[in-house]
Amino acid sequence: MSRSFYASLLALSLTGTALAAQGSAAKEPSFQDRPLSAWVADLKGLAPYTRNQAAYAIGGMGVAAKSAIPALIEALKDPEAVVRFPACIALREMGPAAIEAVPALREALEDRNDDVAAMARRALIKITGEDPLDAGTDE
Repeated sequence: MSRSFYASLLALSLTGTALAAQGSAAKEPSFQDRPLSAWVADLKGLAPYTRNQAAYAIGGMGVAAKSAIPALIEALKDPEAVVRFPACIALREMGPAAIEAVPALREALEDRNDDVAAMARRALIKITGEDPLDAGTDE
């Protein structure tokens, strides 16, 4: 066989490998064998336990789950503290990538549940590097 045939075969092989690598790089993050999109859907589930577990699962994916930030921002308005609290944790786990959640987290500082308010504060510190309760105080 000719050199050009082997060169073509090598080129096809490398192209296939590159395409496979791109496909795996674009793969949706998952937790416990469930894709992020399924967990995001669960954030709107009927049962508070389902929403709670979804928020924790998304937090477990860290910054890889940053496409879920809008859904987590919505979860901060959930009527149940057992959903708002892990939503704060998930945003904290994403760190600076969750910068778009800062206004909602600032609102959560006033949450009627002290644990949610405290976690919102921790999330803001991790995301912005500043303690929102220290703002405006000069020592």
